[in-house]
Amino acid sequence: STVHYPLSTVHCPLSTVELLPMWKYIFKRLLSLIPVLLGITLLVFALLHLIPGDPATVLLGERATPEQVEAMRQRLGLDRPLPLQYLVFLANILRLDFGTSILSGIPIIEEISNRWPATFELSVAAMLIAIFLGIPAGIFAAVRKNTLLDNLTISGSLIGVSLPVYWLGLLLIYLFAVNLQWLPPSGRISVDAGFNFQPITGFYVFDSILRFDIILFLDVLAHLILPALTLGTIPLAIIARITRSAMLEVLSQDYIRTARAKGLPEYLVIFQHGLKNAFLPISTTIGLQFGTLLGGAILTETIFAWPGIGSWIYEGILARDYPVVQGGVVFVSVSFVIVNLIVDIFYMFLDPRIQYK
Repeated sequence: STVHYPLSTVHCPLSTVELLPMWKYIFKRLLSLIPVLLGITLLVFALLHLIPGDPATVLLGERATPEQVEAMRQRLGLDRPLPLQYLVFLANILRLDFGTSILSGIPIIEEISNRWPATFELSVAAMLIAIFLGIPAGIFAAVRKNTLLDNLTISGSLIGVSLPVYWLGLLLIYLFAVNLQWLPPSGRISVDAGFNFQPITGFYVFDSILRFDIILFLDVLAHLILPALTLGTIPLAIIARITRSAMLEVLSQDYIRTARAKGLPEYLVIFQHGLKNAFLPISTTIGLQFGTLLGGAILTETIFAWPGIGSWIYEGILARDYPVVQGGVVFVSVSFVIVNLIVDIFYMFLDPRIQYK
């Protein structure tokens, strides 16, 4: 006999009816970002102006006369009331005008466009190391629970979280750059290669591929290895621990025992039934860690002379360069919330049971 299914039960994947709740959810999330970003801008603006000191004095020097300081304050708009300064700051952000650096005189948006590719490239490399090492380590530790491998994974993740980044970076430089001389100690590209190199996109690895220059590609990759290893240590340890915990919970479920009772190969039970259902907390951790890395790793970028966002904002804080700090923090905050929004949307593709209402 033929089995007839009602027309209402036939669903086409990613149909218009199914996509509509997702678009509504994305729209609501975008609206919810507005008060978050307003709060961030207000907090950064208030904290910067509460710090003792005057950027006009820092810019002109301690020997500047009061008349010169006052003229500089008027030129920078620092003589206006604080609420008016904040409103002007918000209006400029809406026009994507983050101002101009007090010290260098370079527009903030130009500094961001020059430095963000370096931070993004380093963050992606660090996360790739953390993902491709942390997830397998967590899986094997969960499968071999309470064995030597499990204990080594737990101990290694604890050490990875506890190691100071500046100490680990200097140790790697001393070992691989000074003693063994396998890798360069700092920078994004060697001096010889940098003379004739004209960036296309700002992402040096991608630019070397576009130019079909294998020597340039190896040089850029060699400069990326040490800072990526240093920066990826903490995310690697966190991802390994989260993967282990999620896999232990999933492997104890009834459907895992049913899959094994059906005679499925163990690798299918672990990866197809186990890892797939345990990937929600793992993906959340990956998104949070990647968003954090996009904010710029100040210590890593400083140790390896990496011209990224983090070291640039740190220099702006020391110099009391208000436009640099405000523009940099706002850009980093927007990047972080966008990454979290992408992770939330990705949930639906990982778990079809999630419905956005």
